[in-house]
Amino acid sequence: MDWLGVLRRIEAGESRVTEFKRGLGDLSGVGRAICAFANTEGGVIILGIGDSREIVGVREDAERVQERLTQFLQTGCSAPVSAECGRHEGPKGWVHWVETPRQRGFEPLRYSGRVWVRRERSNVEPSAVELQELYNAFGYILTEERTIQAATSAHIDLHAFRSYLHGLGLDMEDDPQLDNEDDLRNRGVTAELGGALYPTLYGVVAFGKEPQRYPQTRNFRVDCVAYGGEDRASEVLQVAEATGRLDEQVRRAVGWFLGLGRFESYAGLVREDRPLLPRAAVREALVNAVVHRDYAITGSKTLFEVFSGHVDVTSPGALPNHMSVESVRAGAHPRSRNESMANYMLVKGFMEQRGRGWPVMRKAMREFNGMEPEIVQDERNKYVRVTFRLDAH
Repeated sequence: MDWLGVLRRIEAGESRVTEFKRGLGDLSGVGRAICAFANTEGGVIILGIGDSREIVGVREDAERVQERLTQFLQTGCSAPVSAECGRHEGPKGWVHWVETPRQRGFEPLRYSGRVWVRRERSNVEPSAVELQELYNAFGYILTEERTIQAATSAHIDLHAFRSYLHGLGLDMEDDPQLDNEDDLRNRGVTAELGGALYPTLYGVVAFGKEPQRYPQTRNFRVDCVAYGGEDRASEVLQVAEATGRLDEQVRRAVGWFLGLGRFESYAGLVREDRPLLPRAAVREALVNAVVHRDYAITGSKTLFEVFSGHVDVTSPGALPNHMSVESVRAGAHPRSRNESMANYMLVKGFMEQRGRGWPVMRKAMREFNGMEPEIVQDERNKYVRVTFRLDAH
């Protein structure tokens, strides 16, 4: 960035990508800003600017400022930061700037042992949801690999686990066989923490005897609600909780939906019964919702809501790993947030083929009533919603 670009930034004022400082000080403020910009969208820190956007100049020796900035970029954060430093001398003194692009590495950058992100004009520590999205973006850790320390290996249903291995095509009668502890750990069902083995989130929701019994997993279920009108202010007609393992949640939610009723139509004297929606479309939406939801959002449930004219399936969290609504509609290559859960549902027969969810829903709805399914993403409130229209031709 040249001096004219800096002047334009000064004139525009502080923003999500611009921050002003009078000077370096003890580097703490500058350090948080560099770390936050690097972890978010990138940005520019401009030194020598007052509270009212006036140029006041940095009093410290210009060469010394550049040395301190360069050294900080190499050693001040948890990893070196790629940034460009510049300076300009004017009537009021030197103005320095640091242009920091968005960084990508094995994990988010830390300053003083903490992760920082840019939120509007502030440098803050991310919320649990923001931190998980940040880790997902860096590809450092998956939520499904985290341990549930309220559970023990005894809470894993070994029969269900062995049945899954059999579904993978493994011969469970061959010798020698690994003992249960090693087998569970090697498959990511348990993980070691502090010298002890605990079930992972994946282990609990795929093979747990009671997946919703723990404080962290209590809301990992599908809440089913039928309303008498077109919004949540309408009368509630029927509610249910689809709990259990991932496949059980889908099976129970679909069963609840099929029990709500059917359309009746007549061709001459012959009555024809049709479901409210095609089972294939409903099942695909629910499978994607429970598999790809953001399990870092521990207080939210997957929602399956039936209104008088449409059905909504809402999954907590944004689309995983930078996917967009457009890429989903286009049938882009799938990028799972929870890879082990996706493979589990594939083996259990709830996913025909990775990446076919949207095409299956679209085809089923076109054949059913000629209407396209709809998908929206609310990045601020962190949810993805698929809508099916009930209007029949």
